[in-house]
Amino acid sequence: MSSEKITEDTTTTAPAKDAPALVKKIGRTTYIVRVHFSKTSRETMSDKIKRMLKNEIQQM
Repeated sequence: MSSEKITEDTTTTAPAKDAPALVKKIGRTTYIVRVHFSKTSRETMSDKIKRMLKNEIQQM
């Protein structure tokens, strides 16, 4: 039986502990993904999704 250890990357700015999080358990591993947004971004989430979809279609 392996001992799993969760560590935090302290080399970047970590989101607040109360930030929204997605939790997904796959097998015996639990993944916690915290959501954060750039305060200096000029692109909306909608614009970003459209851009990503356009890039994906161009690669087909």
